[in-house]
Amino acid sequence: MDAPSPKLLQQQVESDWQRWLEQVGGKGAEIAADAEFLAALKSVWEASQYVFQSCLRDENLLPSLYTEGDLTRSFADGEMAGKLSEALRDVSDEPTLHKCLRLFRRVQMVRIIWRDIAGWAPLAETLEDLSALADATIELTLSLLYEWTCTEMGAPRNEAGEAQPLVVLGMGKLGARELNLSSDIDLIFCYPEMGQTDGGRFQTNEQFFIRLCQRLVQALDTVNADGFVFRVDTRLRPFGSAGPLAMSFDALEAYYESQAREWERYAMIKARVVAGDLEAGERLIAMLRPFVYRRYLDFGVIESLREMKVLISRELHKKGMDANVKLGQGGIREIEFIGQAFQLIRGGRDVDLQIRPILPVLQLLAERNHLPEYVVRELTEAYEFLRLVENRIQAWADRQSHLLPTDDACRLRLARAMNFADWVAFETELSSHRQRVQGHFDMVFAAPQTDGNEDAQLLVGVWKDTLDEADAIAALEEAGFEDGSKALERIALFRGCHGCRSMGARGLERIDRLMPLLLEAVGSIDQSDVALEPVLSLLESIVRRTAYIALLVESPIVLSQLVHLSGISPWIAKLLTRHPILLDELLDPRRLYSPLKQQELMTELNTLLGGLDEDDLEQQMDRLRQFAQSNKLRVAAADITGRIPLMVVSDYLSAIAETVVAKVIELAWHYTVQRYGRPAGLEADETGFAVVGYGKLGGIELGYGSDLDMVFLHGIDDAHAMTDGESPISVDLFFARLAQRIISLFTTLTPLGILYEVDMRLRPNGNSGMMVSSMDTFEAYQQESAWVWEHQALIRARVVAGDVKVKARFEAVRRDILSQAQEPGILRAEVVKMREKMRDNLDKSGSGRFDLKQGVGGIVDIEFMVQYAVLRWVRDYPDLLAWTDNVRLLETLSRLGLLEGGAAENLAEAYRVFRARYHRNALMDQPALIADDELLGERALVKETWFSLMQV
Repeated sequence: MDAPSPKLLQQQVESDWQRWLEQVGGKGAEIAADAEFLAALKSVWEASQYVFQSCLRDENLLPSLYTEGDLTRSFADGEMAGKLSEALRDVSDEPTLHKCLRLFRRVQMVRIIWRDIAGWAPLAETLEDLSALADATIELTLSLLYEWTCTEMGAPRNEAGEAQPLVVLGMGKLGARELNLSSDIDLIFCYPEMGQTDGGRFQTNEQFFIRLCQRLVQALDTVNADGFVFRVDTRLRPFGSAGPLAMSFDALEAYYESQAREWERYAMIKARVVAGDLEAGERLIAMLRPFVYRRYLDFGVIESLREMKVLISRELHKKGMDANVKLGQGGIREIEFIGQAFQLIRGGRDVDLQIRPILPVLQLLAERNHLPEYVVRELTEAYEFLRLVENRIQAWADRQSHLLPTDDACRLRLARAMNFADWVAFETELSSHRQRVQGHFDMVFAAPQTDGNEDAQLLVGVWKDTLDEADAIAALEEAGFEDGSKALERIALFRGCHGCRSMGARGLERIDRLMPLLLEAVGSIDQSDVALEPVLSLLESIVRRTAYIALLVESPIVLSQLVHLSGISPWIAKLLTRHPILLDELLDPRRLYSPLKQQELMTELNTLLGGLDEDDLEQQMDRLRQFAQSNKLRVAAADITGRIPLMVVSDYLSAIAETVVAKVIELAWHYTVQRYGRPAGLEADETGFAVVGYGKLGGIELGYGSDLDMVFLHGIDDAHAMTDGESPISVDLFFARLAQRIISLFTTLTPLGILYEVDMRLRPNGNSGMMVSSMDTFEAYQQESAWVWEHQALIRARVVAGDVKVKARFEAVRRDILSQAQEPGILRAEVVKMREKMRDNLDKSGSGRFDLKQGVGGIVDIEFMVQYAVLRWVRDYPDLLAWTDNVRLLETLSRLGLLEGGAAENLAEAYRVFRARYHRNALMDQPALIADDELLGERALVKETWFSLMQV
């Protein structure tokens, strides 16, 4: 027998062509005269026996497609459904329906396969056309069958008498609009509410819909003389084949909440309403979304997907199906698993990832830096290639197969259909794609484990308590712990904690995998004995939340960063212990050690809040807290490791707070205006409201645990003004309600804690004053009633967010108040008196310790000297109004020569040293106290300057 060759294949096609011409006679003349079309025809018939046989079976099929031009053009949106609707226009019974559906399907499959093989349609169009065909078929068939079933059984209604529709969920490739040429369609049927039909004989809604769905499946799936429409698989429904064919929304929700298995969660990613009541279906999708997408980063899905992949591979290997381009190594399923893993891990936080098609998912992963661009590029190229191969395999005989052919003739035919000269060239390209896919899959899903060396196995024994005490201590000290005995005691304490003792089987399996990895990681750092306690304390707080344990097991970089940072900063360790949701910040060291600037912060916060319902207060508060905590963590990580200069730490922390304040105002404003309308007299882009930051917030000097000193101001001068809503209230009451909302957003205790502590005592008249003051009231108070210490506070005050007009008015008032003439002696006496009073109440120095803030010669002494100098000289030197932070105010005093003998420069340097030490103590979770013999030079300099400037 001759070996297969392109010539033999071409001869077979030529024979088929002559056979068709003889059968159709004159109908083929026009096609025969079109050389370009004829060349495409022969390449299509060579690659698809199904297309040739369909053309032979119906002699009008090809001439009609050619004459109408459907083979050479793309369909518009909705055109597929329109053509099917026309074909079904006069259908009035099921046998006719079945026949029309199958004939229509044959015509469209010939068209789709033809355009695909001829290269006249890109892959995306082929998948879309197949999905549109399925959607139209299901929807229009359901419409007819629903009407006929209602006629026979009565219409299904709920207890209120409202008609009940069917909702059809398309799963898998249909849900993602990615059908291949011989895909099954996976369907789940459901309806909103229980009830009964309104026909003459009692029937429950369940009975009605089960009968309807049986008829729908038969209409699509039954094979008769005309073929079939789509193979229908309904096994993805709750309880699989044992479950009812159709279920109510409540029953469906109860199942997914309590009984669904992990793989059903993955399947639901692609669920889409393909027919029936679309509005009801979208309510159902929203109802089930929390089952699919968790609020936390769920790294446990990697383990589950890995296990599923192993089971698939074993089954394929048993059946000798390693050449399966869908399920085999490096196949389509591995690419889908990669995308799904990231969707399930991060989709609860990033709603943009809650999409169905795989290629847009991969592109998002590149944009979010979750996968390198080159990986996404290679996966995309492989996916497109493999899907084309899959279609070419299935195009040959319209059979559901994903296996590469084994006989030489079919191999050559497939290679030529993929535009390769021979099988070797095709297989080389295919193998290259599959190897890259498998490599990327293994990188994502590789199972972490301790090395097979003896030391690693000893740590397994230490954790599982299978070594005697001496060997366990020796193993820990060999791993890097200085005091193995103490470490062993702490490990035993953790092993016996309530969380470990009450874990389920899956949790125990994960902690058993984690602990040797963790002990090895802790032992490898310099501060191993120090780091063990905070790391185990963290584990005690999360041990029953197995998703976090999975994160540490599945991501060595997170475990490494956790151990490293816990060893050098107890504050970071405690932050992570209180808010383990922040562990995901350790995933990417590039982000972790690179704090964001102001504009980047707002972009990130907008992204975090962007996908939320504007009325979802709980989620808004959680996302705000997550944002603030995660960004403080980044600053702390960069600070403690020296990635950013100490003197910009407060700049970063202040930028985080300002971003939060601006967003809180926006959210609170939207809520208050919705309820009461806008204050009269404001332009469209105005709020008439601003937040003034005082203290460390105003001075751009926030620390890690600083609260926010704020004053709220509004710019509405008309005391009788009202809002313009349906329930108008006075402007004063409007702004009071706005302030209440703002403070609530900051201080409400949620599972993620509070946003910031808020201090409002610096407002006019302190705690007894109005929560929001008008600018007129604020100005009058500052002019007539404010104490000297309140003018000192005003030096560090600035608008951190709000209306630009209110900001301008505040700055004018601040300038006028601070520029008032001062008698130096009286001013000095008032400042010194306030400083002494503060020190008497707040200074914690003593017992060999010095209070960095309140001690004599400390931070506050510098701040008071700066404030005195500004109040004394600002009238003559308005440049002193330009800044609110101490360092730049000292630089201005130096430039103007207002402090003698380099005092300003010396104070600025001392201030930097004090602030740096203050931040460092905070990160070490220590109070702002140092040993009494530390920083003696800086303290002496401050005391000397205080004496010369303030004691004259």
